[in-house]
Amino acid sequence: MKRIAVACEGSEVAQHFGHCANFIFFDTENGMILKKESVVNPGHKPGFLPNFLADNGAAVVLAGGMGGGAVDIFQQRNVEVVTGASGNADAAVLAYLSGKLQSNGTVCHEHQHHDTCGAH
Repeated sequence: MKRIAVACEGSEVAQHFGHCANFIFFDTENGMILKKESVVNPGHKPGFLPNFLADNGAAVVLAGGMGGGAVDIFQQRNVEVVTGASGNADAAVLAYLSGKLQSNGTVCHEHQHHDTCGAH
């Protein structure tokens, strides 16, 4: 089984990882979604969210864009980061599982200007 966490605004993929409203955890196996659970974003503090998601079993994280610090922590925790995702979270997870969604490497460099990260 593989657990995928998606940064979301409701059921849609959020364009900036740290400032999303919620995360949806998807438990997947053999290319299918077995279970999903939405969790409110517990707060945006440097370094906190990557460890929170990894501690909750995420092996993969999908988002529109993400800051370099978060990417680095995920890499240290052996969590795959896929940026450039958009649209419905369920559809993004299924696209990832089928090999149709691959990271575009989008990293947000201006942390304080998260509203400008929407052009991913």
